[in-house]
Amino acid sequence: MKAVGLTRYLPIQDPEALVDVELPDPEPSARDLLVRVHAVAVNPVDTKVRSPKDKVEPSPRVLGWDAAGVVEAVGPDCTLFKVGDPVYYAGDITRPGCNSQLHLVDERIVGKKPSSLDWAEAASIPLTALTAWESFQDRLGIDPTGDHAGRSLLIIGGGGGVGSIGIQLAKLWGLRVIATASRPESEAWCRELGADHVIDHRKPLAEGLAAIGLQTVDFIANFVDTAAYWDTMADLIRPQGRIVGIVETKTPVNVTRLQGKSAGFIFEMMFTRAMFKTEDMQAQHTILDQVADLLDTGRLRGTLRTRLGTIDAENLRRAHAQLESGHTAGKLALEGWG
Repeated sequence: MKAVGLTRYLPIQDPEALVDVELPDPEPSARDLLVRVHAVAVNPVDTKVRSPKDKVEPSPRVLGWDAAGVVEAVGPDCTLFKVGDPVYYAGDITRPGCNSQLHLVDERIVGKKPSSLDWAEAASIPLTALTAWESFQDRLGIDPTGDHAGRSLLIIGGGGGVGSIGIQLAKLWGLRVIATASRPESEAWCRELGADHVIDHRKPLAEGLAAIGLQTVDFIANFVDTAAYWDTMADLIRPQGRIVGIVETKTPVNVTRLQGKSAGFIFEMMFTRAMFKTEDMQAQHTILDQVADLLDTGRLRGTLRTRLGTIDAENLRRAHAQLESGHTAGKLALEGWG
């Protein structure tokens, strides 16, 4: 099968950073689906895993954690899907990624493809939707049925992939959403997705909140940089409020800043359930099916903004470079094999 992989971890400008390769076709076992991949999306996790380091892989490593395709074969223990089903999923970071024509994935973290979206649009949803949904419901404790309606949520990084779906989910769940953005196009994108307010994260966030009559917020979802905003978040969270972050800290943070407010901080990592085979691993299947229904009924909209052609090394290098530039709104996707 065709695939895109790496053996060395290089700057994305190096043509060897990602290369076209031929690999053996994988075979499903247990609860694995063998999916024929029609489209993939690219996320910051791809660039982080690929980032330069002193390491050489003995055989090509395939990245990619967002895909849509058709079930080609099923393992003997599968019960949720059958051959021919169109599916979408983010996958498991401990296994080979989806930048390959055929890909193995545990059915418990796979959802039915939204019928209203094309392949590229569908591939752009899973990782970000799972991250936002788990951030809000499982980490912040927000009720999707509306029990927290009217509460304030500050989304740091509203224009990115997770922020783009997060704004929509938060509005759907009844929250007052304040998103941050810095460029006119990303501000417009956040408003288009339903944000009640957009403030400039190049300026002190306290000033932006004060301008809309807020001193603190009930919840904070930081989808950009945990350490850089730590002290700001400690200042802006209300007493007994909750904060979720998705980016690891490279420098120490002072957790006692939250003590006086009895405020909570928790990390969200979309891959946790698959990595540790948690008892509730199949929750991701349920979430993705719910998201598909919301998309197909028009209550959510897709977040794909840029199509970069077919799935090959050159186009994936372009996608990585664009993400690393820090000026991406919405999602990037590639579709089909050249």
